[in-house]
Amino acid sequence: MTGAAIEPYLPALARLRIGVFREWPYLYAGTEEYERTYLAGYAASPESFIAIARDGDRIVGAATAMPLAQHGEGALPALVGAGYAPEAVCYFGESVLDAAYRGRGLGHAFFDAREAHARAHGFTTAAFCAVVRPPDHPRRPADYVPLDAFWTKRGYTKRDIVTTFAWQDLGEPAETAKPMVFWTRAL
Repeated sequence: MTGAAIEPYLPALARLRIGVFREWPYLYAGTEEYERTYLAGYAASPESFIAIARDGDRIVGAATAMPLAQHGEGALPALVGAGYAPEAVCYFGESVLDAAYRGRGLGHAFFDAREAHARAHGFTTAAFCAVVRPPDHPRRPADYVPLDAFWTKRGYTKRDIVTTFAWQDLGEPAETAKPMVFWTRAL
């Protein structure tokens, strides 16, 4: 869905983002209020896009995209500074999926849908960023497998472009900046 059609789904999407991003490597101690405000940016943009996965009436996954030019924070300055033209880049904000639904091909479906949306709107590059945590972080699960191989298989390349986003980690007293590395793909 695009633009204002997203509005009715914002509360459920906010809860889903909080739940999934509580997991490693994000460890996000988010609030529904912040999430609804953040996600409202997608509803306000007619060029934005959200793919939703449902099990009955329950939203179990979502993936977002919007023109880079409309995404502030650290994404726009970092990519422009690296030579990307904002009007050519579709920024993929997040892909979140309830753990019980992983491994069923929904991650691929999310990328397929966002890439198709981006191409249909004339974008020539897709970009997203992912948090970088130290390999010896005390909260890193022993069985953690990063998504790098999945993204590489999808045709994305990890770039030497880094920005920071700040959020409060679970159990921490305040927000801290986290490094985020960009991945891009020509469409």
